[in-house]
Amino acid sequence: MAHIALTIAGSDSGGGAGIQADLKAMSALGVYGASVVTAVTAQNTQAVTAVHGIPLDVIAAQIEAVLSDLDVGAIKIGMLATPDIIETVSRALSEFAGPVVLDPVMIAKSGDALLTQDAVHTLRDILLPRATVMTPNLPEAACLLDDAEAETPDQMVKQGLALCDLGAHSVLMKGGHGRGDICHDLLIDASGKVAEFAAPRRDTRNTHGTGCTLSSSIAAGLTQGVPLVDAVAQAHGYLQGAIAQADGLQIGRGHGPVHHFHRVWPA
Repeated sequence: MAHIALTIAGSDSGGGAGIQADLKAMSALGVYGASVVTAVTAQNTQAVTAVHGIPLDVIAAQIEAVLSDLDVGAIKIGMLATPDIIETVSRALSEFAGPVVLDPVMIAKSGDALLTQDAVHTLRDILLPRATVMTPNLPEAACLLDDAEAETPDQMVKQGLALCDLGAHSVLMKGGHGRGDICHDLLIDASGKVAEFAAPRRDTRNTHGTGCTLSSSIAAGLTQGVPLVDAVAQAHGYLQGAIAQADGLQIGRGHGPVHHFHRVWPA
């Protein structure tokens, strides 16, 4: 029987992030990916030029259709855009008992906003407590906590614990926006246990979809029954390979995507 993961996120017409990145990553890791589209974006490697939210009843119907028929092992939640969409998704998942990976998508790689300001608190109050693991980058964590952006590992741990205090079971603080030659990701659980995942910082602008790819890869591991720390480690290793070969794809003229299928066909 195939392992099944569900992504609930926005569509990226450029194919590098969102639903498209999630399904590519899940497929590359041997998991069948189902999807619920929350918004359609007109997007490429340079900009987001339009965003259209899917009607709430259609979002709820998609979730019902998938969960009533497919044996979903884990869910990744990405772009939700508005408070109404967040509330709709939360209600539709009320009876789902499996792990949930929450990626608080707020800003596209191009710098365009993907989450309205009034939706930030709704996400924090309603969905954050549902997360088995939350995967914010440093600006996202700071925004959720109304705090300054973390600059040191100690500050990253402190903010991770603060997000756990708000209800998340675990938080993966992503260090991609940090400084230094080494990028540090820190997995913090509610008990204060910390696991570190480090990698050399690569000199490339082709990192579109890294957050989506990492969170959906973690969901893929959880779907396969892999413990959280190991799922994060596997996802981290997979993403580093995808970033390492991103420049070879030569997609678009802006922030190009990572290479999701680098293990199948090298760029």
